[in-house]
Amino acid sequence: MVKLTQLFSKKTPAAENATSVNVNIQKKTQEEKIVLEEEKVYREGLISIKDLIAPASMEIKPTHIRLGTKFIRTLFVFGYPRYISVGWFAPIINLSTPLDISMFFYPVRSDIILKQLRNKVGNLEAQIISDREKGAPRDPIRETALRDIERLRDELTQGTEHFFQFGLYVTIYAETKEKLDVLTGDIEALFGSRLVYSRKVLYQAEQGFNSTMPIGNDELMISFNMNSSPIASSFPFVSSELSSDNGILYGINSHNNSLILFDRFSLQNANTCVFATSGAGKSYAIKLEVLRSLMMGTDVIVIDPEREYKHLSDAVGGTYINISLSSKSKINPFDLPRPVGEVNTGDVIRSAVITLKGLMRLMLGDLTPQEDSIIDRALLETYAKKDITPDSDLSKVEPPIMQDFQEVLGGMEGGADLGERLKKYTEGTFAGLFNSPTNVDMKNQLVVFSVRDLEDELRPFGIYTVITYIWNVVRSELKKRIMVIDEAWWLMQREDSAKFIYALIKRCRKYYLGVTTITQDVNDFLLSPYGQAIVNNSAMQMLLRQSPSSIDLVQKTFHLTDGEKYVLLESGLGHGIFFAGDKHAAIYVEASYYEDQLITSDPRQLLEIESAKREFEESLEQQQPEQELEQQPAAE
Repeated sequence: MVKLTQLFSKKTPAAENATSVNVNIQKKTQEEKIVLEEEKVYREGLISIKDLIAPASMEIKPTHIRLGTKFIRTLFVFGYPRYISVGWFAPIINLSTPLDISMFFYPVRSDIILKQLRNKVGNLEAQIISDREKGAPRDPIRETALRDIERLRDELTQGTEHFFQFGLYVTIYAETKEKLDVLTGDIEALFGSRLVYSRKVLYQAEQGFNSTMPIGNDELMISFNMNSSPIASSFPFVSSELSSDNGILYGINSHNNSLILFDRFSLQNANTCVFATSGAGKSYAIKLEVLRSLMMGTDVIVIDPEREYKHLSDAVGGTYINISLSSKSKINPFDLPRPVGEVNTGDVIRSAVITLKGLMRLMLGDLTPQEDSIIDRALLETYAKKDITPDSDLSKVEPPIMQDFQEVLGGMEGGADLGERLKKYTEGTFAGLFNSPTNVDMKNQLVVFSVRDLEDELRPFGIYTVITYIWNVVRSELKKRIMVIDEAWWLMQREDSAKFIYALIKRCRKYYLGVTTITQDVNDFLLSPYGQAIVNNSAMQMLLRQSPSSIDLVQKTFHLTDGEKYVLLESGLGHGIFFAGDKHAAIYVEASYYEDQLITSDPRQLLEIESAKREFEESLEQQQPEQELEQQPAAE
């Protein structure tokens, strides 16, 4: 027995091999566990993408989520009115607050919907017939529903409409719970103002947040039956594009950061109106347009009331003409245009007489019908005195001056009093302004007329005379031009000057001229019948920040929405709304560094520029003696 036991206790070679294999496997498994633990420890010290984007904490409440320091809430839409306008969703999209918006579209087969609509039509018709048999009054709600369903059935059958289940969710963010509640109320009020019914999620805050994440999961599953047309009205991208192949850069679209490139001469007319309060950036925007138009080869003429264009004119080599009592630059109000092509000379003279009568009303005050008639005859005789008649060649004549007109008035019956009133412009205090032949040169791409040094009493007369002279030049030579009238409200104060500007803006298109009127006194301008007509004849407009006292008038004139109204009230420097024909978009006027240095009106920047200029000139003066010493031969 002992031997047998010993025999069976001995290990065979196969058993020894199996034991060694098991030991090796255990050692290998133990080593892999150690490696995995070491790798796990190593990975815990690394930063992953999840670590970068994950919030510090997440707390889920019944009505909201607290994600780190942010409070988040989701609203869903569950009801719509019978009619809804295109772009109704724009005020919510354009809110100046972070929003996440999700739209889910679930197509429904037309045959299923047509079957349901057919059953609904049968029920409605049965109810209407039953009410009629009972003698009950007609139910407008049922009849309207029946008409709507019948129309929808026709459109679905014809394929012009499709049917969807539409889910719309909005997630809002705030720094505090109180701000979140206020913002929720504001958005619900915006929805409610359009008869769109919304609610905040309850015990589904996490699902609502996930439904507006950019992963395409609808965890709320709250939808509304709608056909194609009303769904299309909810499309969020409603900002207009104002980019074209030609033109200049006016600014940046504030909604989508696209470029607003436009050619004002491509519209039905090239006229522009600019309205803004003082300091809103209207002159800055127009100077930027002037600079960029010059690069495109357009001639520009500017009437500058505050010497704002002097730096720009000097930088581009323009002609800067100062109009004042002491200036050597003179403009003769009696100048005539040099006719282009076949033009009736008599018509040219009559047009000049009508324009001069408007100037005389400004200079002499209100005229009686008798005085108006005397001035009319005196102006014709003044031109005749210089042999300017309907048979004359206007290219060879010398126009009269104010002194000639006064002498003619003095020799006419009933004109002596008018001649005496006119003497202060020929012999008195204001003699240096209107009583000389024209000696200014407009043969330059940029010409600026400065009227800053004119007394306030003379400024309307001076601007009127300058515009008349420019109009004569424009009619004498056909070229692509822009004329800028800054502070145009000066001319709106008197009916004659306002009427002249309106006539100019109506007629300028055929002479390839675009007129830009700039004003900060919106009420005076728009309340004038001619001011309103000027706006109607300007195909392009730019509105920058407006004052609360004038915003209602601006909103009525330009048919602004409430959102656009608040944009103009709260907009920053250079921000506003740009209109071009039937299109308009929010604009931000942006200039490059070098453009900004040329066109800025900021006194601080101008002082810095002048200081840098003086330092540069002083450094040049210091370098010049050193260079002269270096050039002298060395002494032996």
